[in-house]
Amino acid sequence: MTLPNGLTAEDARRAASRAYELDRRHVFHSWSAQARIDPMTITAAQGCYVWDGDGNRLLDFSSQLVNTNIGHQHPKVVAAVREQAAKLCTVAPQYVNDARSEAARLIAERTPGELNKIFFTNGGAEAVEHAVRMARLHTGRHKVLARYRSYHGGTETAINLTGDPRRWPNDHGNSGVVHFFGPFRYRSQFYASDDTEESARALAHLEQTIAFEGPGTIAAIVLESVPGTAGIMVPPPGYLAGVREICDKYGIVFIADEVMSGFGRTGKWFAIDHFEGVTPDLLTFAKGVNSGYVPLGGVAISPAIAASFDDRPYPGGLTYSGHPLATAAAVATLTAMRDEGIVENAADIGARVLGPGLHELAERHPSIGEVRGTGVFWALELVRDRTTREPLAPYGDTSPAMTEVVAACRAAGLLLFVNFNRLHVVPPCIINEAEAKEGVAILDQALTVADRYTV
Repeated sequence: MTLPNGLTAEDARRAASRAYELDRRHVFHSWSAQARIDPMTITAAQGCYVWDGDGNRLLDFSSQLVNTNIGHQHPKVVAAVREQAAKLCTVAPQYVNDARSEAARLIAERTPGELNKIFFTNGGAEAVEHAVRMARLHTGRHKVLARYRSYHGGTETAINLTGDPRRWPNDHGNSGVVHFFGPFRYRSQFYASDDTEESARALAHLEQTIAFEGPGTIAAIVLESVPGTAGIMVPPPGYLAGVREICDKYGIVFIADEVMSGFGRTGKWFAIDHFEGVTPDLLTFAKGVNSGYVPLGGVAISPAIAASFDDRPYPGGLTYSGHPLATAAAVATLTAMRDEGIVENAADIGARVLGPGLHELAERHPSIGEVRGTGVFWALELVRDRTTREPLAPYGDTSPAMTEVVAACRAAGLLLFVNFNRLHVVPPCIINEAEAKEGVAILDQALTVADRYTV
């Protein structure tokens, strides 16, 4: 057997063994207790599949870290990186280069409203860092509001904005961040009986938080348009429009974090496009902008905020801002997504296959408390008891039950994105109907393991 990268299965196994040995000897892994991990080796990838160190093919329902929106090894993106490397590998960010200019144009063409200025970063966390810095300088205020059940990145400001347990060891209470509850009706903090109540009560809570903190002290509200790692909770109708109105009322900058939800993931170019008439002041992006082929992120900036730096320097920058290899990959990615109807495919597969398929699983498996999502951006909330909604793993941790479910999926050829008690179904936006049904069928088998832990 020959893998997509041309290696024989035996050569791939030898290479994987060597890579694993060196990894365990020298590589320090993120978010991990180093002595407790046994990382999987990936030797090849193609389309919606990856191959592990033993030569097993797995359907990638994780898109790695929800970033390979265009799939693995897309030939047009690979060719663009190769061609750019032959022409101009790197250039300092103070100089114009055609890859960066064209990438900025294509991104601005797709952002909502008039977010037509693009500041490039190396990834999503840096994008959030710089968006907050811009908001603070623009308003002359310092506090920033962010919701619980959110993730914004691992750098200093971004991790303090984050509303999940990864923040706790990094939070010293001096970052200027204030957290509030966003809408999440399945585990509502507002005792809401429907989406209308949930939206109205969540907005009232947000405005009350602003009143108690002092409107004149708050620079920005940072929200994932659809929270990703925290659970793919699509906001109820009216919520994001209400946030926009509150920000306008108090002169607060609205930052939409689209790092995970952008570039086709929800079946639209940006998740915020699902909410008509809502345009943020700043929009952060990364991941899907070039499917992670070369690290890239950025901030799309409104005219008013951009104008703040017309006559005073913006005090921030990066050596690799708008790196030519990364932006060439973005140009190829965005062009292929347009020409091949990849965003439309994500919407179609979500509506016809994934959504109905996952809801059908919920009818048969008592371990599924709720199915949430849109496009190729779904979560299964696993519970021990549907009545009490007790999660299958505690908040901030895992459990033997979740470990067994994930192992069953992998043994059957499915790679998932997992967080606490949730299975995230987030395949590449290019996935076809047969592949989507294959993944749902494997989930169907694996969830019988979870069902054994229900009451």
